Amino acid sequence: MFVIIDDREMVTSGYASGFSREGVPSIGFRAPEFKDWVGTAAETDIGAVEAFLLGSCDERETVPKLIRDRCSAPVIALNEKPSLEQTLGLFAVGVDDVVRQPIHVREIIARVGAIQRRANSGDDSTVVSNMRVFFDGRDPEVNGTPLILPRRERRILEYMVKNQNRRLTKEQIFDFVYGFCNDEVEVSVVESHISKLRKKLRGRLGFDPIDSKRYIGYMLVNK
Repeated sequence: MFVIIDDREMVTSGYASGFSREGVPSIGFRAPEFKDWVGTAAETDIGAVEAFLLGSCDERETVPKLIRDRCSAPVIALNEKPSLEQTLGLFAVGVDDVVRQPIHVREIIARVGAIQRRANSGDDSTVVSNMRVFFDGRDPEVNGTPLILPRRERRILEYMVKNQNRRLTKEQIFDFVYGFCNDEVEVSVVESHISKLRKKLRGRLGFDPIDSKRYIGYMLVNK
């Protein structure tokens, strides 16, 4: 889930469309709306955010602190004109990267992945049992052989790997894969995705790596 902060609807809707084409959920806010939201949003909603895009808005130097008070997701600032003074000022208030517009959403996703890898000692994958799970869009590998997964099943697996030893609810998984603002899809679709994912993993690993408990949620098991 990407959150776009810009006072121009044309900008937020444009990036939202781009992320949608890549299968990544997003939501756009004007700065006043965002300030109201970030202070009161549920932890599950905040936890589903992969990164924040900070565009043109009033008092944008104050927005990074509001974000940092709630979570550590990367903040990418968008500049329309090159300005060393502005760039240095944005880094000083806590953004993780500053990029020049226009920029393709694929590059934004790649930059966020690079920031997250640096935060995790440079690792772009994690090994669980005999499975290597990547965080750059590649399919996982089981015993060195790729396991081709549909995009949403792959993202669910990535999310579970990032939250090993933590039980995740349907709602948390749904928010990460579809976005917390999606009213067009029922939360129950997560059960279908996980059922299909478990069947494929069981077939390749020889055991079911996803432990589920009714009313509590799902957790990846490392054997």
